[in-house]
Amino acid sequence: MRIFDSPLVGLNRDAGYLFQADALFPWKTAVDNVAIALEIEGVARSEALQRAQGWLASVGLSAFSNRYPHMLSGGQRKRVGLAQVLIRDPKILLMDEPFGPLDAQTRQIMGNLLLELWSADRKAVLFVTHDLEEAIALADRVVIMSAGPAARIIGHWRVALERPRDIMEVRLDKEFHALHREIWHVLKDEVLKGYAQSSQGGP
Repeated sequence: MRIFDSPLVGLNRDAGYLFQADALFPWKTAVDNVAIALEIEGVARSEALQRAQGWLASVGLSAFSNRYPHMLSGGQRKRVGLAQVLIRDPKILLMDEPFGPLDAQTRQIMGNLLLELWSADRKAVLFVTHDLEEAIALADRVVIMSAGPAARIIGHWRVALERPRDIMEVRLDKEFHALHREIWHVLKDEVLKGYAQSSQGGP
């Protein structure tokens, strides 16, 4: 495998990872959780804290820097996690259902925040989601994988919706609905296959 025309050996240092589950240290404050991403790379603590505070401001949490994870809401913890990833300035952002645990309104806020941060430097983002509306609203391209352990790509679509986008407003666009219908026509069969496989594997 090659990344940016170089062979991938071991952990991809050009990538930042944001998963569904929180990966924050419960004994560290928000600013310390963000700063540690730099400290482990040898950045002086004073500089790491200063830059961490700037990233917390970027995600709307400058007033919460001294709070511990248990004192933050799910959406706030996800913002801290996003700042923790972005402070390293990765070339690729890998996101595995990062907004899955959040309520619908918070997901919209996080989606718009991601779009806003992405527009600043347009990193390559691979965003895994089971929410087709979320995929279309965020992406330039939607790729559908087949169900089952031998998953493969069964279709991909370009998303021609204009940018900048607002998660709520773009879902009212007739082009959004036309694309949603087209993709769902293919996706529906895979969803039903997935349900059938899960029911067969149950007790």
